[in-house]
This record gives sequence, structure tokens and C-alpha cells, in this order.
Amino acid sequence: MSIAVTKYQLMDVTENKFENHGVFNPGVIVHNGLIHLFYRATTKGNLSTIGHAILDNPTTVILREKEPFLIPTEPYESHGIEDPRIVKIDDIFYLTYTAYDGKSAFGALMTSTDLLHFERKGILTPYLTYKEFQLYMECCEDLNIKYLRFAKLFHRRVDPSLFSAMLLWDKDVCFFPRRINGKLVMLHRIYPDIQVVYFDRIEDLTYSFWKAYLIDIHDHILISSKYDFESSYVGAGCPPIETSEGWLIIYHGVEDTSQGYVYSVGAALFELDNPSKEIGRLKEPLFKPDLEWEKRGVTQFVVFPVGAIEEEKFLYIYYGAADKRIGVAKVETQEIINQIKKNQHEQP
Repeated sequence: MSIAVTKYQLMDVTENKFENHGVFNPGVIVHNGLIHLFYRATTKGNLSTIGHAILDNPTTVILREKEPFLIPTEPYESHGIEDPRIVKIDDIFYLTYTAYDGKSAFGALMTSTDLLHFERKGILTPYLTYKEFQLYMECCEDLNIKYLRFAKLFHRRVDPSLFSAMLLWDKDVCFFPRRINGKLVMLHRIYPDIQVVYFDRIEDLTYSFWKAYLIDIHDHILISSKYDFESSYVGAGCPPIETSEGWLIIYHGVEDTSQGYVYSVGAALFELDNPSKEIGRLKEPLFKPDLEWEKRGVTQFVVFPVGAIEEEKFLYIYYGAADKRIGVAKVETQEIINQIKKNQHEQP
């Protein structure tokens, strides 16, 4: 595969207490001519907050706040707010993130009209126990056995009374940047696949909604493992990018290797009017952790895409590197699409 990718190390840890352990996994959006970066920052005690920086071009930081921009305030996020992703739909900014309460991880949402003040909208993803989830998955025919792996792992490790109260982990939540056929569309990741969900209003995401959704989870899987670099599992990355040829989705794939888990960046293309239908994807990573600052950090061999912007013919992908630093990768959007379409035609 011959896609030219140029990488820049954008940000590293500082002496500021809230980000002296790691700065990584940044969401990004352009507003009033400036690029806003919302990133995960960790202390040496590993508490996650959200930091904020401003760029005047895709690779130059002109302002970096010295205090956390967003901090945990609710019980469901008491142990950290992680991996922010942001889009603007109509006049509202939707900032999704992983809320961690010390035991369980949920997809949650804040909204804003000005990028200064954010209002919490609560948990978006299923709020149910692993015991309930296990029962739903056991009703599904021919489902990847990895869907039950977490449930079985927890069941073996904890007291049965505690297992009955453990809640489903659902991460990597992000929205498409506009309604499609009148619906809000959201990606999320219940291990090991990326799923997609369509709904009219945030309030529709009730227990009953998710129960019906999970029983038919086969119908909602968007991306599952196919190639070596994603053989262990996949997860959503950047909010989808609308192109004339389809929705370009940049995601992460994980492979279990002799070096441990290696996180690489994949790309796939989906139909504009039916984003559940895949046009094609790259057979190899768009890029992988091959630079020293991507291979060595808090977690080894990780490039984790979370945000992307387009400028002229280039796509700039912002990513966490080894859970310690922030990088940005520059690549021609059309090169990615051309290679995806070439791969599609080469399919047996």
C-alpha cells in the first residue's frame, strides 16, 4: 500500500499537575477560524480530565490552558472523563466521552453552543449489568464469542454478588456530523466490534430501546475484525468525515503480537445515504506505531485516532501516541479513498 503519511508530534506532558502523566486521544473541531483541541489529560495518579488547546493551523499550538477545561462532577464519571470526540450538528456542539466510575465505562455526552460552556446530558450507552448482557448475547445466533468474553472474565474474577451488579462497558462513542435521513447517527463499541445506532432524540436511548437493540445486535455491527492488524478487536476513532464518495471512517484496529497488543489506524468507506453499508476498507493500516514516541510511553505500541479535520486536499488525523503524547498525521483524503476503492476491486 502506497499512501504517503506525514506525522508530527504535537503535544507532550507538562509539569502542570493535571497533565504530568499523559496527554493523548484528542477530539478536534474548527470554529471561527481556529482549531480547538479537547484532549485527555492524566495525572500521575491516572485521573483523567479534559484539557483544551487552540491551534491556528493544523500543526501549530498557539494557546494551551494550564488548568483542566472539564473535570469529573457526576458519580458516573467520578474516576475520569476520557477520550473526547466532538462534532457540530446544526447549531449544537456534541462532545462525547468515556465516563469511568472506577468499575464501569460508559459513553456519555455534553453539549455546547459556544465551546465555552458545556451541559452534561448523561450516559448515552446501555446501562445494564453484564449478567443481563450475557443473557441477551446468548440469545443471538452465530455471534462472535468475544461478545461474552468480558462477561465470563468478570464472572470468574469477582464474587457472584458483585458480578450481578457490574455494568456493561461501552466506549468510543461519536456522532456523525449531521442527521442522516432525519436521524441522529452514533458509533459506539461494545467489544469486539464497532456498532452503529440511529435515533431521533437523545431521550430515545432508554433501557427498552437498548434491550431491543442488543437482542438484534447482529443488525447493528458496522465494522468487525477482518485483516491481521485488526484481528483482536476494533474500535471507533474519529467522527466520520463526509466526502463526495461516501463517509470516510478512521478507526483503530488491535492485533495481539509478540510485542503485546499493537494499536494501528484503519480506514473504511460507507455509503452516504446508508452508512451501515460498507463500500470498502484498507487491507493494511493507514499508519501504525513505528516512531519511538508512538512505541514507548504509558502503554506501548499505540496510535489511537480520535479527531480529524480537512484542510484543502489534506486530512489531518489527531491521535494519542502510547497514551502519553499527541500526534497528528497528514494524508491526502483522496489517496485514502482511491486505495480503499482499489482494494474493493481486488476482492476475490
